[in-house]
This record gives sequence, C-alpha cells and structure tokens, in this order.
Amino acid sequence: MSGDGPTVRDRPPEQVRAHLPGPGPGTCPRCGTGYAPRQEYCLECGLRLPRATGVVSSLGGAWRRRLPWYPGDWVWPALLFLVIASVGGAAAVLASRGEEQTTLVATTAVRQAAQTVTGTQDTATQTLPTAPTETSAAPPPPPSPTPPAASGSLTDWPAGQRGYTTVLRSIPTSRGRAAATEEARKALSAGLAEVGLLSSDDYSSLHPGFYVVFTGVRASFAEAEADVERARSSGFEEAYPREITP
Repeated sequence: MSGDGPTVRDRPPEQVRAHLPGPGPGTCPRCGTGYAPRQEYCLECGLRLPRATGVVSSLGGAWRRRLPWYPGDWVWPALLFLVIASVGGAAAVLASRGEEQTTLVATTAVRQAAQTVTGTQDTATQTLPTAPTETSAAPPPPPSPTPPAASGSLTDWPAGQRGYTTVLRSIPTSRGRAAATEEARKALSAGLAEVGLLSSDDYSSLHPGFYVVFTGVRASFAEAEADVERARSSGFEEAYPREITP
C-alpha cells in the first residue's frame, strides 16, 4: 500500500514492540510476540491469532478485562470445588437438624403413648362394679381383719385375700429381700401402720420381679387412697394405691 505509509511488517521491530500492549494471555505461535485479550492479529508478523473457546477461556477473558492479574485457568475448577463443598456442608447440617427433630418427635410420641397406656391401666384398676347383676360375679368378701402386729414387726398380707393397699416402694428382687426389709423398717420408723412386704411374683395384679413395701390392708380402693397422703407426708413421695389380687 503506497499512500498509507509503511505497514506493521515494514516497521523496525523496535517501533513495533514499543506499541505492543502489556503481557497477554499468550504469545504468537510464529514470532513469539505477546498479544492482548480479544486481539485477532499479531502486531509483529500479522499472523491471525488462535481464538480461545470454551467456558474456561470465556471466564478467563472476562477476568483479564477487569483485573490486571490472572492466576490461571486452574482457578475455575478450584472455585467450583469450593462451591460444591459449601453446598454439601450446608446439606449435611440441615440433614442432621432434621434427624434431631425426628428423634425428638418420636421420643415425645413414645412417652405420650406410655402415659396413655398407664392412665388406662390405672382407670381400669379404679373402676369397680356398682351393683351386681344376674350376669356379673358377686363382689369378693372383704379381707379378714388383720391381727395387730407387734411393735416393730412387719404385717403379713392375709393369705388368699383380695383387697387394696398403698404401695410405698418397689424393690427389684435382684437387690435381695434385705434391702426391701430395710425400706419397710424405715416406714415403721416414720410412724406408718400395717407395714409389710409382698413378693410380686405371688400376685397377678403386680408386676413380677419385685419386693413390694406396703402399708394398710383395705377393703376398697377409696380406703387405700386415703392412706396415700399420710404416706407421702412421711417421706414416701411416690406412694400410690393398688389392688392386690392373688
């Protein structure tokens, strides 16, 4: 081209390099001269430069247009790994919280079911026939009067008799009869009357495997319930009325 002055190829290399941009993403494959992002031709030799394609190259080009320093293409996989790790950690935290809430709800439901069953058993125990009918069995005779026990001695439950009493303590049989006897002695020292021991294995209305410390041999549930307050005020806060059936 005659009228437009010398081209880039006709210029001395020193003049061309003086007008070259700063370090770019690569160098010319023909002459080794660096080129800027989005540059199509080499300013030194005029070669058409290769165009980078792909997501990583596009992201790298956007980085270079905004920041003077580019660490390299490795930064994008590293950032992707960090994002995945963060999402996974958040999902794990949410999952653990969901398991805790599920465990809490399940435990509460089990406790409520146990309380419902216990309340149903107590209600059935407290329900007595109001009047005998032709089809219902006659109420059992009241227990025979228990002879007064000697001072400091334990009361025996009348053999074969059904009745009601106030349970003070239930001692597992694995602890031995001596431990149950000691609890009965404490009840006598506290001023409670008709204190004795029962082996729950001998009575169908009691859970097996316990020595039961009781006070009172009563004919009705109401009479046994009247003894509960006195037992609790004597230090046996868990006392409760109970039917005794051989």
